[in-house]
Amino acid sequence: MNIQIFGTKKSFDTKKAQRYFKERRIAFQFIDLKEKGMSKGELTSVIRAVGGLDAVVDPKAKDQDTVALISYLAESQKFDKLLENQQVLREPIVRNGQRATVGYVPEVWKGWE
Repeated sequence: MNIQIFGTKKSFDTKKAQRYFKERRIAFQFIDLKEKGMSKGELTSVIRAVGGLDAVVDPKAKDQDTVALISYLAESQKFDKLLENQQVLREPIVRNGQRATVGYVPEVWKGWE
């Protein structure tokens, strides 16, 4: 298992996800989205795994202007805008190879163990 948790240090759900894996002694890599964003390939893989671009956008993100803009852009432009503005991604994004989840979903992670 190669678990990666993408999120920010202040995100409550990201902290819960880290605690979930720590309690089960499952090694994971934490990537702080404020310091180092997701690569184009990582974001593409997550979007494919969770069923579309809209699933990764947080409607309650602080940057409401970007959230609104993304909803009006063409599909091809949405991806580029998300890649530039990763602060509007739902947290945490947890990856395990080709599988990924968005948000705190321990019921899915149980199947990965």
